[in-house]
Order: sequence, then C-alpha cells, then structure tokens
Amino acid sequence: MSWLRSGAASALVGCLALVACSSWSVDPPPPTYAVRSASVVADQALPPISPALVAAVNDRVNAAIAATAYSQPLPQVAITVRLTDVRKARGFNRDRNSVKVNIDAAELDGGAVVAMASFETKTTAPDPATADELMAEDIAARVRSIFSLTTPRLAD
Repeated sequence: MSWLRSGAASALVGCLALVACSSWSVDPPPPTYAVRSASVVADQALPPISPALVAAVNDRVNAAIAATAYSQPLPQVAITVRLTDVRKARGFNRDRNSVKVNIDAAELDGGAVVAMASFETKTTAPDPATADELMAEDIAARVRSIFSLTTPRLAD
C-alpha cells in the first residue's frame, strides 16, 4: 500500500516538474500590425479563378478591417491576398474544393514587405453554387486570425 502511495507521489512530482519546465520555453508573440487596407488578386491559372471568389474574399476582409479598432499605435500595413491554385469540384462526389493563399503585408510608408503568410484551405460544398462563398469565408477567417482582425457583425 505504501509502495502505491510513493509511486503516485513520485508521478505527481514528475508531472509538476514537467509543467514547470514547459513554461520556460515560451515563444514571444508574433508582431501585430494595424491593417489599413487589403487587395485581393488572383494569379493567372487554368481554369481561371472565379471573379466572384475574388470579390467575396475582398468584401469580407475589408469589412473585417473596417470593424477592427486598435487600442494602441501599431505599425500600419496594407495587405495583398493572392489566390493561387484554386481547385473546385474534385473528389468522388465532386464536392471538394481547395485554394492556396499567399499574403504579403507591406508598410504604408515605404512599401517594404514586413510580413508574409501562406496557407491552403479545403472546403466541402455539396452544392457547386455555394463553393465560392464557402471558400471566401474560410479564407477571410484565416486572414482575420493571422492579423487579429475583428469579425464584422452580420447585417440586420
């Protein structure tokens, strides 16, 4: 019985030691920028990227920028969201969609690129008519997350 207690006690001490050590190697938070404008562009691709997708992403990202208020002064940037390699209606049910996205954040003063991000989103849209809207919302959500933008309120 005392052996079980000592084993439990040593396991508890070991866990506490690991928890204490894990807090020592905390990475600093990534830099934060005040995003002032966004441009969404599509790379030349075959098949061509839908203008509806580009417009929907542009509307959502710019609405998030307009809804975001900053409590402290931050470096101001303009972002360029580049859509590449859009693939729609793939898979057995032809409901899988994917898009690769590259983002550049450039200073408003000199235009130097200060940050870059890249990601790929995958969506499932049983109705092909909704594929662009689902992909646009997924892309905009990732951009909001990367740049700490506020999600805009839904229209009344």
